[in-house]
Amino acid sequence: MSADNAEQIAEWNGEQGRRWAARQQWLDTMTLPFGQAALDAAGARPGERVLDIGCGCGSTTLMLARQVGAGGEVLGVDVSQPMLEVARRQAAETGLPVSFVEADAADAALPGGRDLLHSRFGLMFFNDPAAALRHLRGRLRPGGRIAFVCWRTPRDNPWAMAPLMAARQALGITPAAADPLAPGPFAFADDARLGSLLAEAGFAAADLQRFDAAIPIGDSARAAAQTALQIGPVARLAREAGTDRAAGLVDAIERALLPLAAADGAVRLNGSTWVVTATNPG
Repeated sequence: MSADNAEQIAEWNGEQGRRWAARQQWLDTMTLPFGQAALDAAGARPGERVLDIGCGCGSTTLMLARQVGAGGEVLGVDVSQPMLEVARRQAAETGLPVSFVEADAADAALPGGRDLLHSRFGLMFFNDPAAALRHLRGRLRPGGRIAFVCWRTPRDNPWAMAPLMAARQALGITPAAADPLAPGPFAFADDARLGSLLAEAGFAAADLQRFDAAIPIGDSARAAAQTALQIGPVARLAREAGTDRAAGLVDAIERALLPLAAADGAVRLNGSTWVVTATNPG
């Protein structure tokens, strides 16, 4: 594993990774339209060899395996052992041409000559993204392609920011100015920077398309608030605040989300992404 990404690796093998593994079904539902948009852009074909970077619990890896069929090959790569345990367990029941490796894709000795690199929200956490993307491009055959989805700006993603702003207010936290280049969910939000990173890594014909969809956070404002404490940017704040503040945070987030709920009481807030494709010129 890369020392450069040690903090992220520790996060995804600690409490965060365990929580995401436990909420795998909800996360798959939440990210389904975005993942499908990336899969559509990737256009995996029968017989192709694919790397699925940041595969998590393996749902996209299995989708890709169904597309490439018995003559193809898909390798899912992730740093999170808890999530890979879920992925391997699910894959064992399918018989699909898929395998998984626990590795930091930024510099791991992954197989080369691949036709396709795919990622659903797995590329934004590298400390040196240009170097990581360059390394990954080296795994592609000449003419091979990359397709991935990443979050756009925080202001365009109220599913994440509405609970976070409520939690900060409840805790009396005034956040310092965030580093937009720091590893994290929104590290690829700036389309100009993302295009430059891809060019620096040696990719060609980069194309970025905006894709938005409503994210079902919870069947009620209360349920959505409880979910926010488990998954997403509020989760770290909640851990740092301690269990004695959890009830107050849920109440504060629920109050903030109530006006945003639909007529049936459910909370569905916008998620905004880039669906990105590019090719390896060789």
